Amino acid sequence: MPTAAPLNEIVAMPAHALSDAIRGRRVSCREVMQAYLAHIDQVNPKLNAIVARRDSDELLREAEERDAQLAAGQWLGWLHGMPQAPKDLTAVRGMVTSMGSLVYKDVKTQHDSIMVERMRAAGAIFIGRSNVPEFGLGSHTYNKVYGATGNPYDATKTAGGSSGGAAAALAARMLPVADGSDFGGSLRNPAAFCNVYGMRPSAGRVPAGPAPEVFLKQLSYEGPMGRTPRDVALMLSVMAGHDKRAPLSLTDDPAQYAQPLDADLAGRRVGWLGDWGGYLPMESGILDLCAQALKGLEAAGCRVDDYQVPFAGDRLWRIWLAHRHLMVGGQFHALVQNPDTRKLVKPALIWEVEGLEGLTAHEIYRATEERSAWYQTVLRMFEDVDYLAVPSAQVFPFDVALDWPKEIAGRPMDTYHRWMETVTPWTLAGCPVISVPVGFNAAGLPMGMQLIGPPRGDLAVLQLAHAYEQACDWVGQRPPQALWDIRA
Repeated sequence: MPTAAPLNEIVAMPAHALSDAIRGRRVSCREVMQAYLAHIDQVNPKLNAIVARRDSDELLREAEERDAQLAAGQWLGWLHGMPQAPKDLTAVRGMVTSMGSLVYKDVKTQHDSIMVERMRAAGAIFIGRSNVPEFGLGSHTYNKVYGATGNPYDATKTAGGSSGGAAAALAARMLPVADGSDFGGSLRNPAAFCNVYGMRPSAGRVPAGPAPEVFLKQLSYEGPMGRTPRDVALMLSVMAGHDKRAPLSLTDDPAQYAQPLDADLAGRRVGWLGDWGGYLPMESGILDLCAQALKGLEAAGCRVDDYQVPFAGDRLWRIWLAHRHLMVGGQFHALVQNPDTRKLVKPALIWEVEGLEGLTAHEIYRATEERSAWYQTVLRMFEDVDYLAVPSAQVFPFDVALDWPKEIAGRPMDTYHRWMETVTPWTLAGCPVISVPVGFNAAGLPMGMQLIGPPRGDLAVLQLAHAYEQACDWVGQRPPQALWDIRA
């Protein structure tokens, strides 16, 4: 396999090391911005991960302002002077939030989301946006506003989604750390496809809002992505924490995620779910890679055993469909009902809205009862084990020109997101989940595995991922194809 050409030292740093270097004034914020912008100019044209880029001169001026603050003894926080490209689904004041839609392609946002407020307050400099699927629907990043995002390991393949632009930019070292959001695996699936870490936090860990997002995103959570679990944890320390505008947000101190992640995991029990006893179709090779990865957990002192979920998979899928129709269909109902905007949106959105229209109030109520039953089942499962593990995806990265996989291992997929079913149970349960890299198939395409903790067990999940990384550092061992042709 070819060796990646040397990178600029600044770009090559993990985010925690870069933050320390900036705070210690070993590198200036201007130098950091110059290095990243030059690297993005080299790499991004092939991948199209970062879109809506801001003017370079403006960004350099902002970097100089961050340097002046440091010179005056003012350090804003962990992201001080670090370039960020918030996902193009979250509100950023003064920037277009297109959501990948022609409907919103020219509409500038007048406010920050709570998460972006916190990133801005911690010193981040917003250089542009990370690309998304239209309205975040489906785990394949393409839209009619900016086009498709290619995979850093093979630009002819998808980077996943909906945080596909974020994952691709992170893997290709165009961002030191990234934000994303996850309803149906949007932090986990692209992390798996791009050989990085993506964490969907516990319900309420990262507050949504301000209104109306606080009520619209009760199953869609924002969260961090990084090239190390340490970076993921530090980014979570910026994002997390209670906000009165988000009544369901958790009150735990987010500073806990800025502490070292070393922990004694001897004897911790991991339940391996695999393909749910044959219920989930899997592309050949995925289970084998995960089986090898489980040895990394055993090396950390964990005991890994097969585990059978005491809840029918098809029952879970029915619960998922009702909640998905409710949240997505309700949010975008007006766009589909308006003939002028209906013709601009993707078929998946129309399908979700029509699915909601076909549900009765009783059916929705019944789905919430069923979800509660699943939650209670999950609590009982965590009496048997400390963690659960399952593949992050059911297919390897596929052709970037496809809309979505129509079959897996000969089994037809009946919806645009059925091929992502492995992630949906943990969305419904509100559990903290991190996708960790598990290696590559013969074609050199990445895969990941979900490590799942009990509700609100975010720190324990990060500690497990950190221990796993010590045994299986796929990010460090396998740089992406996108870096191979960069000149030193």
